[in-house]
Amino acid sequence: MPPRPTFAPTSRRPHPAWSVAAVAFLALVGAAGFRAAPSILIDPLHQDFGWSRASISSAVSINLVLYGLTSPFAAALMERFGMRRVVTAALLLVSAGSGLTVFMTAQWQLVLLWGVLVGLGTGSMALAFVATVVDRWFVARKGLVTGILTAGGAAGQLVFLPVLAMISERHSWQVVALTVAFAALAVVPLVLLFLRNRPSDIGAVPYGAGPDFVAPEVQAASGGAVRRALSVLASAARTRVFWLLAGTFAICGASTNGLVGTHFVPAAHDHGMPTTAAASLLAVIGIFDVLGTIASGWFTDRFDARKLLGTYYLLRGISLVFLPILFAESVHPPMIAFVIFYGLDWVATVPPTVALCRQHFGADSPIVFGWVLASHQIGAGIVAFLAGLVRDRFGGYDAAFFVAGGLCAIAAVMSLAIVGRRREAVAQ
Repeated sequence: MPPRPTFAPTSRRPHPAWSVAAVAFLALVGAAGFRAAPSILIDPLHQDFGWSRASISSAVSINLVLYGLTSPFAAALMERFGMRRVVTAALLLVSAGSGLTVFMTAQWQLVLLWGVLVGLGTGSMALAFVATVVDRWFVARKGLVTGILTAGGAAGQLVFLPVLAMISERHSWQVVALTVAFAALAVVPLVLLFLRNRPSDIGAVPYGAGPDFVAPEVQAASGGAVRRALSVLASAARTRVFWLLAGTFAICGASTNGLVGTHFVPAAHDHGMPTTAAASLLAVIGIFDVLGTIASGWFTDRFDARKLLGTYYLLRGISLVFLPILFAESVHPPMIAFVIFYGLDWVATVPPTVALCRQHFGADSPIVFGWVLASHQIGAGIVAFLAGLVRDRFGGYDAAFFVAGGLCAIAAVMSLAIVGRRREAVAQ
C-alpha cells in the first residue's frame, strides 16, 4: 500500500497538492480550448480572405508542432524558474497571439500570431506540465492524477468549442479571437495566487509521502534550461524505448489533434452538417474523453501500461476507418456511437505513456515526456497540413481517415514491442 499523506492525521483540510492540481487543471482547460479554436476558423478565414484550406492548415500545423517542441524546454524552464512564472508568461503569449489576430491582413500574420505565439504559449502548458505537477506534488495516485489533469484537455474543448462555434456563426471570427484573448488573461490572476512551484515552498511534502520524505535535488539549478532539455534528449535518444514511445505518440497526435481535432468540423460541414452541430459533437468527444482518460489513469495504476497502449491504439484505428461512412447532414445514432467510442480513447494513451517514461527515465521523465510529446505534435502538425491538402486535391477527407486508421494499427504493434525492450533493461 502507498504511504499515507502526511497532512491527514493533523488536519481535515485537503492536502495542498489538490489545490495546485486544481489550478493546473484550469490552465490546461484553457490551453486546450485556445489551441483547438482554429478548427472552427478554417471555413470563416477561407471565406473572408480566400486563402486555401491547405494554407490555413499550415498555420494550424505550426501551432501544433510548436505546441510539442516547446514542451520539453518549458519543463526545463519550470525546473529553473518555477511553474508559476512559466505558466503566467504562457498565458500572456496566448492572449497576445489571439488578440492581435483581429488586425491581420496577410497569411504570414496568421502563421506568426496563431501559429507561433499561440503555439509557444499553449505548448508551455502542455502535457509535460502535467508530468511536472504530478512528479513534484504526488507520491501516491500518480496515474489517477495524471488522468484527471490530462482530461483538462478534453474539458477545454468541451467548454470552448461549442461556444466559439456559436460566436463565429452569430458574429465573426474576430470576436472568437478576442474571446480567447480575454479568457487567457482571466486565468493569470488565479495562477499567480494559487499555483505553487514545490511542496517545500509552503513547508509541505507531496501527497502520499511519509515523514522521512526527502525532496529530489533540482538538477537545473547549475545550468540553462536549453542545455538541460537537450542533454536529457541526448541521453534518452540512445534507448530504443524512447523511439518506440516517440513513434507511437507521433501517431497518437496524427490521429487526434492533427486529423480529428483540426478537420472533424470542416469534414462534417462538407456533408452538410452545420458547424455548431459538428463542434458540439467534438465537444461530446471531449466529455467522454474526460471519463476515458480518468479511467485510463486508474487502469495505469493497476495494469501493464504497454498492453493498455496497444489496446487503445487498435480500437482507435478501427473507429477511424469507419468514420467516413458516418458523416451526414444531421446527427444520427451511428455517429453518436462513434463519438462515444472515439471519445473514450481520445487521450487515454497519455497516462500509460507518462508511466512508461517514469519507469524508464526516472527523475528525467517530465523532460523526456516533453520530447515524446514533441513527437506527438510533429505528427499532429504534419497530418493537419496533409489532411487539408487532401481536401483541396480530392474534395474530401476519406483517404486521410483511412490512412490514420492504418497508422494506429502500426502504433499498437509498436506499443507491444516495448515489452521486450523493458525486460531486457530489467535483466541488465
